[in-house]
Amino acid sequence: MQGPTMSSDDVILDRVGSAAVIRLNRPKALNSINLSMVRAIRAALDDAAEDVSVSCVVLTGEGDRGLCAGGDIRVLFEMGKADDTEATRFWREEFPLNYAIAHYPKPYVALMDGITMGGGVGLASHGRHRVVTERTRLAMPETGIGYFPDVGTSWLLPKAPGKVGTWMGLTGLEVTAADAIFAGLADLSVPSDELPKLVQALGALAADADDAAVEAVLQSFAVSPGESELQRNHAVIDRCFAHDNVEDILAALDAEGGEFAGRTREAILKRSPTSLKLTLRLLRAGRDSSGLVECLEREFAAGVEILRHHDFYEGVRAAIIDKDRDPKWSPASLQEVGREAVDLYFAGRHGTLFPDHRL
Repeated sequence: MQGPTMSSDDVILDRVGSAAVIRLNRPKALNSINLSMVRAIRAALDDAAEDVSVSCVVLTGEGDRGLCAGGDIRVLFEMGKADDTEATRFWREEFPLNYAIAHYPKPYVALMDGITMGGGVGLASHGRHRVVTERTRLAMPETGIGYFPDVGTSWLLPKAPGKVGTWMGLTGLEVTAADAIFAGLADLSVPSDELPKLVQALGALAADADDAAVEAVLQSFAVSPGESELQRNHAVIDRCFAHDNVEDILAALDAEGGEFAGRTREAILKRSPTSLKLTLRLLRAGRDSSGLVECLEREFAAGVEILRHHDFYEGVRAAIIDKDRDPKWSPASLQEVGREAVDLYFAGRHGTLFPDHRL
């Protein structure tokens, strides 16, 4: 049964039988999320959790290009430039939403069809049922804009096999459905043209359906995702990315040789040197953390510090303002980014996002 559809400008709340469907509705902006969307999603999740007629929540994106390309960095760019004290409000509400998704009491199904990047990974990969398709292009591309992988991915990426998460975090390169599954950021692949039928099947579940029932439906639509390039190159990645500083990783890639190592090295060399060193530190800290909250708190402190420095503004300028794709990083080389400079991103005291949570 198709239920009533409630719409706002950027988020559509729909019902398909017992399934509560959250549709991100900014297709022209690749469904990039802003603060009002974060609030709408959180409210919808809270309502669905209390609604006894809801069996599961399904997250999807409107349009045919993707689930979500990430946060609306143009707004953050403009607020940071203006020294607006509310510039960090987005993270203060987005990061707790990521935590709420990771601990949601009902089955949560994310349909990662098409582009799923940055904040979109946060909305999807913390969930219990992560569906990719042949069109999925997943990435954490933040080192390319002078930022770092956030939304709790410093907790998720270190859990990928070997050093695959480090490869993803430093390079920022897009990966396929098979790669996303191999990295532990997705669970199964469904053909994109089958997704409407999948949602209908989920909506046909009884209101008290559990995760096992949802999983059974998902598996009935699942197909092979094909070969994972990351899995095929797993040994190379593990050898080269085992090092705890970026210079040694680059040297190992150079010594490794081969097309994959060469392409990886070329990608890293284009990223912000400061972001690369910060990202590696965050991923290594995430590996040894007590849980998602600790990682989110650390990412928030680093994000506040990012807004005080050159590379984020230069990266966003080059990527989405002037679109010349030619950022001028400062410092311009890894050798110029000392340990003390990276320490700054870990020293901030900006209040806690989770005052009632014990680490």
